[in-house]
Parts: sequence; structure tokens; C-alpha cells
Amino acid sequence: MLAVSGLENSVLKPVGFAVPAGTCVAVRGPSGSGKSVLLRAIADLDPNRGEVRLGDRARSAMPAPEWRRRVTYVAAESGWWADGVGAHFADPARAAPLMEALGLPRDAMDWPVARLSTGERQRLALVRALVQGPDVLLLDEPSGALDADATARLEAQLRREMARGAAILLATHDPAQADRLATRTLWVEKGVVREAPCP
Repeated sequence: MLAVSGLENSVLKPVGFAVPAGTCVAVRGPSGSGKSVLLRAIADLDPNRGEVRLGDRARSAMPAPEWRRRVTYVAAESGWWADGVGAHFADPARAAPLMEALGLPRDAMDWPVARLSTGERQRLALVRALVQGPDVLLLDEPSGALDADATARLEAQLRREMARGAAILLATHDPAQADRLATRTLWVEKGVVREAPCP
């Protein structure tokens, strides 16, 4: 379980909530309200105060690389540091079935990053996260650039991740997606995070 207590920074007002293992909590609210800031603060990518725990271990008790491997943030537009797709994967064989599940051809490993569409980048960034087997996924609009078929594939994969016990915090502008995947919704507005009923 991911547990957040008194988390705040220059944008977020203090917030506390929990995401049990095997469940999805949607994060919704207007653009610029602080949804991405919340996810990045939990991942400890931006300055923040408060306590975040994974099970019985505090974030502060883990080396940062271990925390970010186990509590993994996937940005709406992820960074790419090499020219080729394959260079971003230590174990392409492990990534292959995930790529297939998300509707990507196996030879995408041989593609240059420059040829990827926005939707292909989004799905490959998710694969990059999933091969680590994270306990928690912090997803920032993961289907924002996807068509209906690719979105359905992505949601099916997220259900499989929950079935293996992963907790998911999903920032989405799509109320129907929140309804399909999440059991609860956090509404973010002007840095204030509150529980809201799922749409």
C-alpha cells in the first residue's frame, strides 16, 4: 500500500491518502491544478515535505533510485536520452511481451526515437516503467495521445498490473476512464486535494 501523510510543497496544500495494493485511484481536476505536481512529489522528483510510505517502509529510509524503481512516475511526455529505442531497455526480451500487449511491434526496439509518434512514445515509456515491476505506478495522462484501440490495450494492461498487486495513481482528464479503472477519485484544484466520488 502507498500511504501519503502531510505531503505538501509550494503548490500542494497538505494532503493525506492511501492507495491499497491492487487498486487504482484516479486523480482529476482542471489543467494546471496540481495533478502532475502531486505525482512528482510522491515520486520525490520535486522538493516536498511530509511522509510517504510503501507498506511499512518510509520513503526517507530508501535510497532514491530504489524508491523511484518501486514507486515509478511515468510523465505525459517522457524523456529520451539516446537516439535508438532499444538503448532505453536493459532487457529488450522482457519488454517484448509488454510491447505486444500494448499494440507495438517487436521491431520497434530497432527504431530511432525520432520516428515515434506521440502515442508510441507514451506506450514505450509505460513499457520502460513496467519492466521494473514497480509496486506503485504514478501515471500522468498515459492515454492522452492514444486512439480507442490503444487506450483499451493500455487499460487492459493496467488491470493486469493491478491483478499482480500494483497500486496505481492515475491522472486523467477522461471521466469514463476513471470510471473504468478506479474505485476512488482524488479531485485536485488550486493545489488542494480532496476525496471525490468516482463519476
